[in-house]
Amino acid sequence: MTAGVRQQPRGRGRPRSRPGARPGLVGWLTGLAVLIGVGYRLWLLGHAAPPTNSDEATMGLAALHIARGEGFPVWFYGQQYMGTLEAYLAAPVFALAGGPSLLGLRLPTLALYVLFLLLAWRLTLRLTGDRWFGLLMVALLALGSDRIIKNQLIAGGGYPEMNAAGVALAVLAVDLARGRPGWRLARWAVWGFLAGLMLWVDPLVLPYVVAIGAVLVGFCRRELRGAAGALLGAAAVLGAAPLLLHSLLTGRNPLNAVLAASGANASAGWVDRLHGGLLLGPALGMGFCAPGRCATWQLWWSLALPLLLALAAVTAWHTLRRAPVIPTDPAVPATGGPGDAAEVPARVAAAVWLALVLAAVGTLGAYTASSSAGLTPVESSRYLSCLLISLPALLWPVWATARGGLRQPVSDRRAVGSALARPIALALLVATLGTAGHATWQAARTAPATRAAEARHTELVTTLRQLGVRHVRAGYWTCNRLTFASAEQVVCAVVDDTLRPGFDRYPAYRREVDGARATAWVAPTGSPLAHTLDERLGAAPGTLDLVTIDGWRIYLPSA
Repeated sequence: MTAGVRQQPRGRGRPRSRPGARPGLVGWLTGLAVLIGVGYRLWLLGHAAPPTNSDEATMGLAALHIARGEGFPVWFYGQQYMGTLEAYLAAPVFALAGGPSLLGLRLPTLALYVLFLLLAWRLTLRLTGDRWFGLLMVALLALGSDRIIKNQLIAGGGYPEMNAAGVALAVLAVDLARGRPGWRLARWAVWGFLAGLMLWVDPLVLPYVVAIGAVLVGFCRRELRGAAGALLGAAAVLGAAPLLLHSLLTGRNPLNAVLAASGANASAGWVDRLHGGLLLGPALGMGFCAPGRCATWQLWWSLALPLLLALAAVTAWHTLRRAPVIPTDPAVPATGGPGDAAEVPARVAAAVWLALVLAAVGTLGAYTASSSAGLTPVESSRYLSCLLISLPALLWPVWATARGGLRQPVSDRRAVGSALARPIALALLVATLGTAGHATWQAARTAPATRAAEARHTELVTTLRQLGVRHVRAGYWTCNRLTFASAEQVVCAVVDDTLRPGFDRYPAYRREVDGARATAWVAPTGSPLAHTLDERLGAAPGTLDLVTIDGWRIYLPSA
């Protein structure tokens, strides 16, 4: 039997290990793992963790404007790329809650994480049929290092929804390619809509759209020539409608903005790119590192990743080449020769498996080629968020080897015959869980400090309201966060550390502040901006009145 997904016998019911079977012990354990993953993130949200920033506040302000009917932005304020789907998801929450809040902004991202977790479990069972391996995937995805939690919970644009959409595309592709009856046109429409939607939201997921789409073309090309193809295309246009309409009306190409943001206009040496893209990036981006840094021992995953990619690709290709071609379901008539929907599940699963591996290679290669990998590898490692979609495909050969090929109808026993293969594979799985668990523990330790910092920021907002301050000037990472936290009762214009005008993502705020009769200044204690303002206060006593609270300095215009 070749490696891949087991074949379903014709004329019989599905195997007992199907997703809808009686769950038993492994089902209860999987449900417990889901609850732990969701509970961990709810606990973080209760601590205002991960820490918010002005970029997330910008998305919150867009949601506030949508909820009030004051504006319906296509792009993240201040740029011409990255769609505002998260703002549209949060707007109803704000409307129901009677106002904006950080928790209300993040509830949709939490829901997207839950959807991703459940779909990843379903995809794992579709590809392997092994519930214990499904439990392992849920356990891994329930963990959350600093970078993973930021990608999943911060409503900063694109990242929370990409993984859920990517896994959904893969699950739909399995159903469509294997000829599953019922609601086929609806599945085609959903697939096309998600693909178009992600083109608007964030093109980082495009390698997965292209690779999984190629599977559909390979298995369903005859069906795509008819109503299914027309519906898929129309749904894709509908999903990408905000991008397409904006481009037509303004004549701007969003691809240029994406390339500029990726560092295409910057310069970084290839040594730095390779270090950031292949060594530091995968370990950070896939959840194996401490907050904001990677210890040397935590980089082992980046060294193992190329081997895992190669092993998964070879195994999937081997299965794809050797699996026989027979009708998958007697209730669904075969539509023709090889390449149509009437392929055995083993071939379909192997093709999707291979697509996930190739998409991961494309994502990793594109990131490594960008200057961001060399210039800002710690922060830009978020660009590798989509690699979690491929995690089941990467670890399945290792899991099958660790179990010795026993009770694994999809394993190639000839590939696991080595006496050393099984303990090495088992050690790799234990190291993966252990390293991700350690990084999760390190991230959880920062939650109390984050809650304390959020309490200080809440005190700042309260103090400004009590002082009757309506207009302020502050640094970039203070301004929109302050405006959002006050529900626009305090409006802020950005300045740099030399008090010159900075980058305002929402220009209306600057116009309002510039037109105000008197404005205050706000700076974090010990910041370069606070130092500049203290020097100004010392050089011209009486021009500003200083109010200090824990962590912040407020400079009021003198009466």
